This record gives sequence, C-alpha cells and structure tokens, in this order.
Amino acid sequence: MMLRMMIAVLLGLGLTACQTPPESVQKAQTAKVGPVRSLDMETLCKDEAAWRYNTGAQKINVIGFEKFQGSYEMRGYTPRKESFICSFDADGQFLHLSMR
Repeated sequence: MMLRMMIAVLLGLGLTACQTPPESVQKAQTAKVGPVRSLDMETLCKDEAAWRYNTGAQKINVIGFEKFQGSYEMRGYTPRKESFICSFDADGQFLHLSMR
C-alpha cells in the first residue's frame, strides 16, 4: 500500500515537471517605434553627435536606421566624414553614441 502511494506521488510530480510554462512575450519583441518617435530619435542622435564632434546638428547626416532584437541603431557621419552610431533601447530611449 505504501509503495502504491509513493508511486502515485512520484508520477504526480513527474507530470507537473513535464508541463510547459506559459509562453511569455518579451517587451523587445513587441515594442514598436512609430514615425514621430523615430524622428525624435534622429533629432536626439544628431544633437548628441553635434555635441560630441563640436559641430552644428544641421551638418550631421544620419544615413541608416536598423532594428535589432532589443534595440535600434542609427548610423551617420559628420562633415569631416567621421562615422558614428547612436544606440537606442527597445522603447526608443537613447543609450549611447559610438564613434567609429
């Protein structure tokens, strides 16, 4: 009798361990940046690059906008052909500017 109870308990534990947890959706996969936010991101990127390279924001050229799994990147260059990349999180918040 005791053996049957132990087997039943072990089977019950085994079945609960085999169940798959509900699939959660990560924020990075669902977050979308709209046209207004992407223009804000471009303006912020130009301002950050202008400050870093000591030039006017109107002279900064942003040439690429790429979306990755959990972030965005904007590529650009200065009037002196210095390349940079602005990085943003999944919500479009500025992270950093990388000089290339």
